[in-house]
Amino acid sequence: MPVTLTQQWVRRPQNVWLRRALFQIHLWTGLAVGLYIVAISLSGSALVFRDRIFKALGDKPTIVAVTGRRLTQQELRAAAEKAYPQYTVSNIFRARRPEHAVMIWLERKGKYKQRLFDPYTGKDTGPSEPPILTALTWLADLHFNLLAGEQGRMVNGYLALLWTLMCLTGAVLWWPGIENWRRSLAPRTRGNWKRLNWELHSTVGFWTYAFSLMWGITGVYVVFPSPFQRVVALYFIPDLLNPQRSPDERILRWMNFLHFGEFFTGDWALKAIWVVVGIAPAFLFVTGAVMWWNRVLRPSARRSRQQAAQAAADIPP
Repeated sequence: MPVTLTQQWVRRPQNVWLRRALFQIHLWTGLAVGLYIVAISLSGSALVFRDRIFKALGDKPTIVAVTGRRLTQQELRAAAEKAYPQYTVSNIFRARRPEHAVMIWLERKGKYKQRLFDPYTGKDTGPSEPPILTALTWLADLHFNLLAGEQGRMVNGYLALLWTLMCLTGAVLWWPGIENWRRSLAPRTRGNWKRLNWELHSTVGFWTYAFSLMWGITGVYVVFPSPFQRVVALYFIPDLLNPQRSPDERILRWMNFLHFGEFFTGDWALKAIWVVVGIAPAFLFVTGAVMWWNRVLRPSARRSRQQAAQAAADIPP
């Protein structure tokens, strides 16, 4: 009795041609967006606690000693341009309280500095925000806009679509057959590092699959919300009298909550999970790239060396 495609897929999917085709899609998509996955994965994990860090470190004024009279606008401008001769002062923000430092914005060829100055001595007291907040702002721009403004955000949305495609093909490729699926829930190999690398890729991919797929879908939503809004509107009638409690708005808000790990006050444990699991896509790219090296690049390089050696041997002296 001939084996059907479904039976072959359930028992030995490795021999199904569709699986081999999906493997190529998964492989080349992963290689194409690998660096993007690493950047988004690591920056996203770093940003999970950003709101709490900003609340803890932000909006704290720098205190200076009140000595003598406060400098005028012109004197502050001169002090700032003396400290940074290649910059010009674009804005000066005086503090309301006499013991607070003054914020001065300096500009040079489209680049800006935000520095704090002593309003009594004109001394530069440091950046307007702690370095960790500056780093978080840069990471947020990388995560949301790929450091390229609105165009970068659009590219981010399309790459999130490819991320989602990788997740879908990865789920199909993970299935090892009805007799072996339990063995794929944890790495078992000892000694053979190539096999262990593959098993780690498969195992981590399985246990973090729901997170990776969720981040891909919600990442697309953050950039392209309109299609999601239309789909939700097909099934839920908006509550115009209470828009904040309207089911469609609540569903769409949860898309943001899921993506950024923002649930409720005191959600430290869940945020910690988001941080740890958020690194998984980067780990999957690294293990996948190692598999590609072992299976494709390394044998190809070996054949090239052998052909070169054979060609050199065939050349008469």
